[in-house]
Amino acid sequence: QVQLVESGGGLVQPGGSLRLSCAASGSIFSINAMGWYRQAPGKQRELVAAITSGGSTNYADSVKGRFTISRDNAKNTVYLQMNSLKPEDTAVYYCNADISLYSDLRYRDYWGEGTLVTVSS
Repeated sequence: QVQLVESGGGLVQPGGSLRLSCAASGSIFSINAMGWYRQAPGKQRELVAAITSGGSTNYADSVKGRFTISRDNAKNTVYLQMNSLKPEDTAVYYCNADISLYSDLRYRDYWGEGTLVTVSS
């Protein structure tokens, strides 16, 4: 089994910063892409940022220049540094990873349970 555990969410004022972390654990053979998605109330889940195992990144237009995704392959962990936060960034942020296990080498999609980020004064 695989677990993705997110941390780092919370309440922050507009213009502030937060750093999200997501650690994958289990009988992991390999992790391909990792990413962050978010879902605001009444809206569909959307991609925020993603990073490949080689370090290539892509971002939603709405967060470019403000958010930075990174990963530590040795720790099976992905991070999202969020700066200059806006009220419209308020959402539940979900970690996603494309993982293959020792028991089954096919890559499968895994999700964390989400962490709430609230940007408000």
